[in-house]
Amino acid sequence: MEKRVRSSSACGRLETQHVTSILSEQEDAGKKARNPSGPGCQGEKVADDFVPHRRVNEDVRGQPEWLIRELLRQNRRRHSVTLGDKASVMRGQHRSINSIRRLCSLKIDETISLDNLQRLKQAFEDFGSRCVDTKNFGRIVKKCLGLPNTSNEQIQALFKKIDYSGQGRISWGQFCAHMLQENKEKEESARRSKQVAFTLPATMKALGQGAPIVNIHSTHDGTIVTLREDGTVCSWSPELRPQWTRHLFNGDAANSKSKWASDFTVMTEYNKLMIATGDREIQFYDLTALEPYCQINALDTVPLTLDYGSTGPDKCCILYGDTEGCVTIILISSVGDTLRLWNKLPKVENVPNIVIDNAVVSPNVTFVRWKVHQDWVTQVRYFPGFRAVVSSSNEESSSLVIGCVLPLTDAEQQLSEIREACYEGKTKKVQMSWTPQLRASCDQTAFNIHKGVKTFDLCRKHSLLVTGGMDRLIRMWNPHFSGKPTGILKGHSAPIVHLCISSEDSHVFSVSIDSSVKIWDIQDQCCLFTVDPKASGIHGDISACSYSPAMKSVFIAADCLAVLSLKLRPQICSRLTVSHDEPVMCCGYSEEFRQVVSCTEGSLVKVWDLDSGRQVFEFGGTCDLSAVTCMTFDLKGRRLITGGRDGCLKIWNFNNGQCLKTLKKDGKCREVCDCIFMKVHRNGYVMSVGRDRKIDIYSDIPEDLRHVQRPQPSWQDDLKNGHNDDILCVAQCPPSLLATSSYDGEIIVWNVVSGRIQCRIVPPHAAEYQNAEGLDSSVPSIIFLKNLQVSSATLLLSSGAAGCINVWQVLSGGKFLSCFKASRFRQKITKLAKADEDTLLYAADRIGYIYVFNMSKFSPQQKSPRAENFWRAHTSRVSGLQIVDNDQVVLTSSTDYTVRLWSSRGQFIGTFGQSESWSTHIQSSWMHPAVPYEVLIHPLSVPAHETLTVKTPRPDEIDPDTAGADGGELQLATQSEWRLPPTSISDTDIEED
Repeated sequence: MEKRVRSSSACGRLETQHVTSILSEQEDAGKKARNPSGPGCQGEKVADDFVPHRRVNEDVRGQPEWLIRELLRQNRRRHSVTLGDKASVMRGQHRSINSIRRLCSLKIDETISLDNLQRLKQAFEDFGSRCVDTKNFGRIVKKCLGLPNTSNEQIQALFKKIDYSGQGRISWGQFCAHMLQENKEKEESARRSKQVAFTLPATMKALGQGAPIVNIHSTHDGTIVTLREDGTVCSWSPELRPQWTRHLFNGDAANSKSKWASDFTVMTEYNKLMIATGDREIQFYDLTALEPYCQINALDTVPLTLDYGSTGPDKCCILYGDTEGCVTIILISSVGDTLRLWNKLPKVENVPNIVIDNAVVSPNVTFVRWKVHQDWVTQVRYFPGFRAVVSSSNEESSSLVIGCVLPLTDAEQQLSEIREACYEGKTKKVQMSWTPQLRASCDQTAFNIHKGVKTFDLCRKHSLLVTGGMDRLIRMWNPHFSGKPTGILKGHSAPIVHLCISSEDSHVFSVSIDSSVKIWDIQDQCCLFTVDPKASGIHGDISACSYSPAMKSVFIAADCLAVLSLKLRPQICSRLTVSHDEPVMCCGYSEEFRQVVSCTEGSLVKVWDLDSGRQVFEFGGTCDLSAVTCMTFDLKGRRLITGGRDGCLKIWNFNNGQCLKTLKKDGKCREVCDCIFMKVHRNGYVMSVGRDRKIDIYSDIPEDLRHVQRPQPSWQDDLKNGHNDDILCVAQCPPSLLATSSYDGEIIVWNVVSGRIQCRIVPPHAAEYQNAEGLDSSVPSIIFLKNLQVSSATLLLSSGAAGCINVWQVLSGGKFLSCFKASRFRQKITKLAKADEDTLLYAADRIGYIYVFNMSKFSPQQKSPRAENFWRAHTSRVSGLQIVDNDQVVLTSSTDYTVRLWSSRGQFIGTFGQSESWSTHIQSSWMHPAVPYEVLIHPLSVPAHETLTVKTPRPDEIDPDTAGADGGELQLATQSEWRLPPTSISDTDIEED
């Protein structure tokens, strides 16, 4: 009877086909029952009951609870709708539906098929210039993709992604290039998420002189057991520390010379070691004491490969392959009692012995011998999940055979064949014959493979069979279908001797005789990692291999015993949410696409949706890219400019990961610390500063197709009178002012039109810091601010020493106006940002605090401004700070691996990458009043209380000698942080403290 089974497609996914297979017959039909109600059925019913529009129901399905609640609140059923309020009701529903579509709808570029592409191409060619504008592009998309109801917002977003230079027209070639590049980066991103590696070099232990190891097994407690050909058993810790060694064949000297072990396995349930020998024996040893327990001898052939499997409670299957191509199976029920009975028998060579002829007539023993191959059996295994025996050989006609343990025909025929081929102890009445039996064709599935099979593995979870052998190819099969492989993995340059499927990780591990080890991904059918002998240090002829899923390690026996352990990703506390797996160096916001971009130390760039916190795209992260140190956008927000540690700048289309241009100087390049995009006289320029202590200026000409662009000649003032130390920051004040700050504390204001120095500023240190040793005078952040309270309205603010902010009057020769303390813990201010109208100043310090100052009434003659609000956003240095004025939110990033979004008052909206999405305009979706868990448990977040502070020194970063007003500020800060988000703090409250 034909069964529905699955065979893998070219990309590794399995398709359904009608075939006949032994495995189909073996599977329990009851386990194939399908549950007609899926996990979403109940949710669909709720949506149908409460949401009046089917489109809303489809979009809501699978969305977060806060979104459903908000829709139910806005679309609650009414018994009647009057003419007066119908318009408002419809507007509310319209807003909610648009919100859902924005959050939940599929991207247009994810719905394009080959037929769609052909229609799109023809539509582009129908235009004379073969270029279309956004209006015609919208018409083409709706018509060719069959999406007449697609919103113009989606179409325009796709158009802008392709038209990154802002020319207003795109061609068919640009459209195709965008699609190809985007899909390429998505594939790389998926591969990167699966990336694995071994710890190199391998951990090795010398074996010394002696016979080769025939096999390696691990016990339930992680102990590694090896057996040499001469019968030497060794026990090792997972780190390959030797525990004990025992020589098993130490009997009669004459016999010990001829006896050799061919294979062994561990009977974990019974704590026994089972060894096959060249004397046609199967020996059992107690695994704890390694004392002989019993043995079966007088086998008809030498067992070359041995296996053991549990077939039920106190039932097992012992099987071995021999030189005649036969697979012999011994089924034992009541295993414990049977072995104890054999243990009481007379001893031969000091081992309780039973002849195979007597063993098969023992109670609860069933014996069967199948003729399977025409050559030696290279491997044999029993798979309980399939209830099948799999064996392999080097001959092609029956390279691998999946067969039943006992015949699976009708009951009468089965009984007859069992009488002929199997011998049960209670019913045996004829003389035993070693003549092997042939399975019926319906009882086995044979695979014909070029040059045979040396090793294989079978996985029920993935319905996958993998084979390897002399032809150096790994073939992937649907075990139900022997017609042709579903995939072929190429990469080994020598015959393959070991294969193992890790079903938990969806990986295949392979080892070849040249000591190369590879890790393959099952779904993508690609190699994830390769270890060559030079990197691992493994040399010599490989005699045995084993993979331990529990320890995620590959053990290899060659000239030495080696272990290759997988590098495990650090386990993050379930309460912690990170945006990246490495420190975030900078972040920014593109208003054009309402997207957040974050860059890391490992050159990985992630693109996030501001409105939901979900990841949209990622690219970079390859070994040929340097760490990203800074970033900015062009004026339209469609291109991303990044600066790297290698001294180069790169311009990206960040929506598809295409590197449009590389900006670099001739000769040696040093790290870029900051960069900006500036417009001067209708011309765009990219300006960068860094450790080469000069300002590099690059013209922005999108039409210039050169991939590498050199900078313009440096300003003469910059060459002669520029900075004497590394430049850390650059800021602009349109239309013509530019400011740079350096590590030694010097600030220079430039006129970008003339290229001359406007003024030079050297920050004065307060008297209390004049004689301080090791004072950090660097200026990592500067910002221009316009203030109507000052005669010369343009101010320059810079981060100063000990958490202070210095204020300068730019148009008066860099006159120093005032200095006020920003960080309550005297920590260096790392980032400065301002609101749209220059009224609010945001400052971030080195330990993750954000401070908000109202600068609208700032006057040098008055008292220094105090923070109106502050909160702790991160637990380490804030590396990015930007205010999104239209949404009244604050974007922050930090070296603590996170990118977060806050309201302008410090209410926690969420961490980008968290499992629960949010909406920036629906407060019920925010994490508030919760705070980031790592911030909550940090020592600085503990409320100030005498019980908690007794005999407990303050953290090093806080000055323990702070007294008076400072002490009050510290207590106020910790209390406010405990109640995050903090309430606003007035000047009166601070004065009282």
